Order: sequence, then structure tokens, then C-alpha cells
Amino acid sequence: MDILALMPTFGGFLGTVVAFVVALSIIVAIHEYGHYIVGRWCGIHAEVFSLGFGPVIYSRVDTRGTKWQLALLPFGGYVKFLGDSDAASGKDGEAIRELSDAERKRTMHGADLWRRAAAVAAGPIFNFILSILVFGAIFFFSGTATEEPVIGEVKPHPVDVSAFQPGDRILSINGVETPDLTTFYQVARAMTPAETVDYTVERDGVRESFEGVYPFPPIVDVVQPRSAAIDSGMRVGDVIVSIDGQPVYAMTQVQDIVREGAGATMQLSIWRDGDIYDVTLTPRQRDLPTDGGFEQRYLIGFSGGLFFEPTRETLGPFSALWGGVVQTWAIAMNSLSGLWHMITGAISSCNMQGPIGIAQTSGDMASQGAREFVWFVAVLSTAVGLLNLFPIPVLDGGHLVFHAYEAVRGRPPSDRALNYLMTAGLALLLSLMVFALTNDLFCT
Repeated sequence: MDILALMPTFGGFLGTVVAFVVALSIIVAIHEYGHYIVGRWCGIHAEVFSLGFGPVIYSRVDTRGTKWQLALLPFGGYVKFLGDSDAASGKDGEAIRELSDAERKRTMHGADLWRRAAAVAAGPIFNFILSILVFGAIFFFSGTATEEPVIGEVKPHPVDVSAFQPGDRILSINGVETPDLTTFYQVARAMTPAETVDYTVERDGVRESFEGVYPFPPIVDVVQPRSAAIDSGMRVGDVIVSIDGQPVYAMTQVQDIVREGAGATMQLSIWRDGDIYDVTLTPRQRDLPTDGGFEQRYLIGFSGGLFFEPTRETLGPFSALWGGVVQTWAIAMNSLSGLWHMITGAISSCNMQGPIGIAQTSGDMASQGAREFVWFVAVLSTAVGLLNLFPIPVLDGGHLVFHAYEAVRGRPPSDRALNYLMTAGLALLLSLMVFALTNDLFCT
């Protein structure tokens, strides 16, 4: 497979690289700062805080004797504590033996067990905190839809929507009353797709009736990264008016046609800002999470919603923060579920992305706007925190397993055993990276 085919233009390639480096640098900096600051609080001295690997571009030493540096290769980072032999916190036995008892307690290998465990666990925990704060901030500033079927903003559509105005309360659809937003959703989803339906609204205390667009039109609200939709140039706000010449008025029609096509190439006619564009694309098979499992479906790669944005209400800071906790937990649980289903063979191993896939996703999300990119950074931060908790030597989770062994046995594993385990862990991690990279190159 030609890797350049993944990046059709230099501008797209450059944007993808920049977005990937920015996202990864933020997440790594937060992760390593967690190790650093909690280690410092616990009395463990950090000799080096590095963002990136390889030749050092810039460095300075602070008043505590920690060297802060920016390295040439921006694909990771590390904190090297006193007594470490390398970036993976290997033990420098010779150097530690030359330290005094007081200095030895300032190393990652001589400090009290709970202090070492706290410093190790802090990296993934700071990743989760970052995710919670970002999701919470997005929820706080965007608010949440009210339970009233009141129009906040009407989305552009080829069917005339000028009869609707912000503040209109929708009283009924095709004569069926809609007293709240939940009922509105239920009524709308049960309707037969049609180009127009009858609405009754209340505006400034006056009831008005008129025809309007189908409640759930095939309008693009979100374009999924690494999808047929984004590769074909589809954008948020696009409205699909026909597929292979067949007019479509509802999102359910699009879903039915794609499902029945079973991956066949199709031509979409798209309305955008008053003009019609033709797009040819091939839906891709994806594994979608369901209650307790996954199902395979062919997808174009976009999602939609109502023809209008409901009015929104502001969330309090604690409610928004709790929403961030719930969102982070859901991402972590879905990730673990997906991994388990890959291991058992229930879903394709192509769901595991490597660096190229993550970079593509970074670029795709950045191309859709700052909010979408920041959301992706929070999702990726959760994934990085979760990955680092896996009980693999060289990862934080592996170190925590060693600390748990020490807590139970009263002594740490021998240096020889640690060296063997760290080597095996590194080999396993590199194998997984190669496997994921292979997925990036050969999975569609």
C-alpha cells in the first residue's frame, strides 16, 4: 500500500502531522507532569523532564536542579528521577550505592513504597483528569438541550425552512401533540419519511400551522474521522438529497440504502450553501458498540440530528464536571470492551490503530474545528491513561504490579528478574506497535 495515498496533498499531510504532534505533546506533557509533580510532593527528585526524545533543542535547569528540555523527536516524553538508569525508570544500582541514606530516599528506588506508587500512578491519573476537565468545560460552555421542543436555531436546508423562527415551540407534528422534547423525538422517529410534514407551533402566544422539512433530515452534523465521508470531502451542514438518483428525505432512508448496498459504491447528491455537488464513495464496514457487544455495519461515516438545534440551558460547574467524569468512564469502558472483543475474535483486529491511524484521526478532527479537535485530545488522553495502566513491564501499570508484589512479599523483585521482565515487556510493547502500524497500512 502506498503510504502517500493516505495523505493526498502536502497541505493535508502537513496539517495531519501538526495536529498529531500538538495532540500528542499536550497529552504527554500532562502525563509526565503528573509523574513529576507528585514525585516532587513525595520527596523524589527529578533530574530530567523531557518533552520528546533524541537531540536536545532547548533546556534549562530550575532552582531545584531539574533539567527541563525539549527534544527533537516530539513523539513522547519522560521524567528521569534520581537513581534511574534510563527513561523507563530502570535502576542504576551503581549510582544508588554511592548515595547517602538521605539521598537514597530521594530516588524512585529508595523512597517509601507508597511514595513510589503514588508517583507512578500519577501519570495515568493526570491523563484522566485532563479528559474530565476538557469534557466538563465543553459541557459547561455548550450547555445541554432543554426538555422543551423549542427551536434555538434552524439549520440551512434545501426545503424552505424560513417559516420556522428561533423561539418557536412545536406543539404537534402531523397532528400528533409533542408536549416535550422526548415525545417530539418519539413521534418524529415513528413517522414515515416524506419531503414535508405538517407542523403547528406557538409563536408569541399565537398558534400557527404550516408545512416544513422532515424532522430528522439527512443533514450532516458530525463527520467521522477516517471515514468514506471525510475522505470524499463531506462537511458539517451538508444535506444529502439523493443516493444513486433516489431522493431521500430522512436519515433512516440513508441508513437503509447503505445497509442494503452492503458496501457497494454509491453516488450521493449533496446540497451545500444552495449548490448541488455529486460525491462518489464506498461505505466501509465498521464494528459499532451495542449493549454488551458489537455489531458490524456498513457506514458512510457521518451522523445527524434534527433540522433545528433545540434551545439550551447552562449547566452548573459541578454538573458539567460530573458529565466529564461520566464521559471519561464511558470511553474507558468502551475501549476495554473493544479490546476484549478483539482478543476473543468477536470483532476485527483492524480496530486497533497505530501512529499513522492516530495521526490521520488528529488531522481529520482538526479540520472540523477547534471544538472537535479539543474533544479528540480528551478522548486520546483517556486512551493513553488507560493504556499506561496495563500490567506490562515498562508501562506504569507494570511498575504498579512490581510495587504490589513488594507490598505483599515485603521486598521488590530481584534486579535480575526486573531486567528480564522489562526486556519482555519492551518486546511485547514493540510487537503491539508493529501490529498496530500494520493495521494502519493495510486495514481500510
